[in-house]
Amino acid sequence: MWKNIQQQWFSNIRADVLAGLVVALALVPEAIAFSIIAGVDPKVGLYASFCIAVIIAFVGGRPGMISAATGAMALLMVTLVKEHGLQYLLVATLLTGVIQIIAGYLKLGELMRFVSRSVVTGFVNALAILIFMAQLPELTDVSWHVYAMTAAGLGIIYLFPYVPVLGKVIPSPLVCIIGLTIVAIVFQIDIRTVGDMGQLPDTLPVFLWPDVPLNLETLQIVLPYSLGLAAVGLLESLMTATIVDDLTDTSSDKNRECKGQGLANIGAGLFGGMAGCAMIGQSVINVKSGGRTRLSTFVAGTFLMILILLLDDWLKQIPMAALVAVMIMVSIGTFSWDSIRNLRKHPLSTNIVMLSTVIVVVATHNLALGVGVGVLLAAVFFANKIGHYMDVQSSLSQDGKVRTYTVIGQVFFSSADKFIAAFDFKEAVSHVVIDLSRAHFWDITAVGALDKVVIKLRREGAEVEVLGLNEASSTIVDRFGVHDKPDAIDRLIENH
Repeated sequence: MWKNIQQQWFSNIRADVLAGLVVALALVPEAIAFSIIAGVDPKVGLYASFCIAVIIAFVGGRPGMISAATGAMALLMVTLVKEHGLQYLLVATLLTGVIQIIAGYLKLGELMRFVSRSVVTGFVNALAILIFMAQLPELTDVSWHVYAMTAAGLGIIYLFPYVPVLGKVIPSPLVCIIGLTIVAIVFQIDIRTVGDMGQLPDTLPVFLWPDVPLNLETLQIVLPYSLGLAAVGLLESLMTATIVDDLTDTSSDKNRECKGQGLANIGAGLFGGMAGCAMIGQSVINVKSGGRTRLSTFVAGTFLMILILLLDDWLKQIPMAALVAVMIMVSIGTFSWDSIRNLRKHPLSTNIVMLSTVIVVVATHNLALGVGVGVLLAAVFFANKIGHYMDVQSSLSQDGKVRTYTVIGQVFFSSADKFIAAFDFKEAVSHVVIDLSRAHFWDITAVGALDKVVIKLRREGAEVEVLGLNEASSTIVDRFGVHDKPDAIDRLIENH
């Protein structure tokens, strides 16, 4: 057990601490901005980010991943806050956590294996675009100083790693933030700072049970929002976990992550925070800065609160241009540039799935909708492709009395019509053999197609023999098929 704790917490201390500091600095304006989107006080987002990051460090299933208040979740809260207020949002946050814990115990995290690589790539590219677009307000209608500072920040981020010794020890985003802050203070440059984003809290979060009646009426109000928050939160968290898995070449426990997100949201709700989930931008910052273990996530959450309470005077002076530079770096690093180069190499269906996911996510800012469209398209293309792999070959005996049909491939809803069309029902033969030893029947549509073929052949006066069903196909045919049952014709008519 100690060896596992050592590996997940203390195997990368220096890099984790420095990475956590960078993430904490980037979390502050994000949490404030997301609070404004949701229509609540900035401290609600900051408290949530602190609670979620610290709790998820202990209970999450993906070491090194950053979870906090997010824009995707904030967008779902707007109507609830506007119509019912903060206290109902806290109840919704608690219920969101409960739903996510249940999802973890139901092992819904395993559903990620049904998300194709093209959908993940589209999700990543869409988030990269959204992260970049989110920086545009900070670069619109501003003085030249902002552009100069942003360009200088990007220069530091990409060039500092080449500095001997220090470049490999100190994360370049941290150097960017500290360096540009010093420049802005020394030269008294009049540009937008973190302090302009909103009022920072001056106390630690305290235990706060929602001041609402806990009855059926309250449940009816918050349940629709909680279901949406739970779904989007889990989807973004599991997708981000998959991306961090790829970046670090390690694996994660998706079901534990579901439970961890639930516990973290319950903790946030009990201490006056809004619901949150994994953040791909901050997770990429953490990984790019060297963060790998749970310590980096814990440091990010802890140092966030230290910054707010003890170093708020310095924190307020950080120029937003420095953080914009960091987020642009995240956007560039997140985008899968190989997906552009591979458009000519990959199959058209793969490209359509990837591009559709990107377009829907960017157009709607709804991650769940975009991924849902991508998964649906991938399933349709897959079904169509597999359906074409089904073939029926036939041969006639020398005496012309026995026709043998050999079925090869997968028979299911997509290939059922092709299966039926392969049989000649008007041929005058006394005996028909349907050899299924090289086929597999997947669903009741396939079983219905077999029933239809057998019964139509019998109507034409042929004796039909079905042989070679494998065990799985035989089970579904025995259970749902009617061709070998009494009154087969009546049953077929009844089922159709």
